[in-house]
Amino acid sequence: MTAANLGFIGVGKMGEPMVLRLLGGGHRVTVFNRSREKLAKVCDAGACAAGSPREVAAVADIIFLCLTDASAVEAVVFGADGVAEGAGQGTLLVDCSSISPAATRAMAARWQEACGGRWVDAPVSGGVPGAQQGTLIFLAGGDPADIGRIRPFLDVMGRQATHMGPVGSGQMTKLCNQAIVACNLATIAEAVHLAAAGGVDAGRLAEALRGGFADSAPLQVYGPRMAGAATGPAMGALATMLKDMTNVLDQAHALGAPMPMTSAAAELYRIVAGRGYLDADLDNLVRLFDP
Repeated sequence: MTAANLGFIGVGKMGEPMVLRLLGGGHRVTVFNRSREKLAKVCDAGACAAGSPREVAAVADIIFLCLTDASAVEAVVFGADGVAEGAGQGTLLVDCSSISPAATRAMAARWQEACGGRWVDAPVSGGVPGAQQGTLIFLAGGDPADIGRIRPFLDVMGRQATHMGPVGSGQMTKLCNQAIVACNLATIAEAVHLAAAGGVDAGRLAEALRGGFADSAPLQVYGPRMAGAATGPAMGALATMLKDMTNVLDQAHALGAPMPMTSAAAELYRIVAGRGYLDADLDNLVRLFDP
């Protein structure tokens, strides 16, 4: 694969390992992050730091975004010193953030009007471990030609990329993903609590259920952490999942699609958040059962 000049904006817990994967694939990557200290590792690996999103756009034909929410995406792309101010005609923007389909479609239309640019929404599943291991799942929406253009880069960062339809389809698919994951995590917290209450070693629950119908990646990652049998750096904040669940339920309401399980799970997340764990890792869902 020929080396490419890429841009990457949003070098956080997910973005950092994604950039490292691109650099490892031999690509030149220009990066920007509001917190400059978070660029140290990728710059040591060969990335070039830019002073603004506009500077990234001035040197890159394809720009990846990995940001917290729709307002952050809008500010980076259309704000002062934003990508739109430095982008050349036809620049391809690939948004790996998790935002609403409606916001995605609106910004894609605005982007096309601003500079004739192309937009692909490609949110991911797999979390920080998937980004570190290069096993992310990309859920892509956009023009087939644009998906084909970025597929070699997605293959460097992940193990699967599925084109789900036009712009916004990737985000809609990610909402489905988050509904499943959110409900799964809430059920895992319940099961861990039940195991402990019943005198079973909850720390071995994931091991015991591995390979069966109850198994899942969230169980293997979060089950031992919820049981206190494993520790490690935070992998996903409860606040982020709550943001995604709000998007899920807003979209479901707009479509008239009932989601009773997700609605109930969201309320449980809010209870835990109200106990002071909003910015804590998702394994704190088990705190729901604290006396």
